[in-house]
Amino acid sequence: MYSANAYARDAYASKKPKKHRAALIVCVVLLVFALIAGGVAFGGVLYMNSISDKLHKNVSQELTNALSSEEAAPGEPFYMLILGVDRSEEREQSGEFGDTYRSDSMILTRVDPQQKTVTLVSIERDTYVNIDGYGPNKINASAALGGSPLVVDTISDFAGVPISHYVEIDFDGFKAAVDALGGIEVDVPITIDDEMAGGRVEAGEQTLNGDQALILCRSRHAYDEYGSGDYYRMANQRMVMGAIAKKVLASDVVTMANTINAMADYITTDMDVQSIVSVATEMHGMDVEKDMYSAMNPTIPTYVNDVWYEYCDLAAWQEMMGRVDAGLPPYADEERNANTGGTLDGKVTGVQELETDVSATGSSAAESSAAGSVDAYGSSGYAYGTGSLY
Repeated sequence: MYSANAYARDAYASKKPKKHRAALIVCVVLLVFALIAGGVAFGGVLYMNSISDKLHKNVSQELTNALSSEEAAPGEPFYMLILGVDRSEEREQSGEFGDTYRSDSMILTRVDPQQKTVTLVSIERDTYVNIDGYGPNKINASAALGGSPLVVDTISDFAGVPISHYVEIDFDGFKAAVDALGGIEVDVPITIDDEMAGGRVEAGEQTLNGDQALILCRSRHAYDEYGSGDYYRMANQRMVMGAIAKKVLASDVVTMANTINAMADYITTDMDVQSIVSVATEMHGMDVEKDMYSAMNPTIPTYVNDVWYEYCDLAAWQEMMGRVDAGLPPYADEERNANTGGTLDGKVTGVQELETDVSATGSSAAESSAAGSVDAYGSSGYAYGTGSLY
């Protein structure tokens, strides 16, 4: 039985601090959770920034200046140049390859978030172009003559399009990305048995690990009996990039960031992690099988004074880049746009595209045809962009 004192003011007041203490405890708990969440977010920012610092470590002011100053608005299509290099210890120590590892693969890439399409156009490294300030030479010579800024300028002029972003990937980065993603699904066109590329990969649909993907990206001698190994190797590199993109686009943001982190030691780019993830997010839902197009600049191989050159068919190149810039697949024939690697139907090689046959001696109809075309284009001043060919 309660006394009257139980309801007195003093008795009532004595119970109030308990409620305050409970509220205080709740506030403290919430504050702790907030601090923890904030710490995780802050740690996430530091993590992202540390990866970005790795990606930017070799980006010079000259390279930044070479990139287009007209930044594409969010969601708008843009071009980036992907330069594949091979800095494996075996290649560097052997000295056999000289500086050729610096430009093993050049891929002009158009990314269109609105249409959710990506177009990969390989630029044959022996393509004969005019390099600003140095004159006519193979396009991959621009890397040795002026580094990445001159490569960007030369390819931008040659293709007649602005290049907004630059990505340089050591081939070991492909290996790191594939392993970080738990493998990629690829239909290998033929059995690759190439010691110079690192080993053997069986033909057929399969899940490749990083080492196997690297063999596929490096091999060209496996295709010697079919034509130019460079053409097939470039096609296989584009196919591996497509398989990586397919896996990344199906991943969550954390997996994307972890994959970028795994590749960070093998990549140089002006883009930061947030930008890369943002673009990947915009491209989410893309059908990589249908909407990633694959092509290479149309060329005629010619053997001159013991040196191979690739003379570009300028009319065909202008037509191709006109389609690409309009957001269309590079080829009018839909089947030719498929990113299926170094298939053996002749669709990836400039030689067979132009219905020519180049012999080992270079004494062929292709050589005389190419020489005539080069003279004609040079004398008429024909050029696509300012990078006129000779």
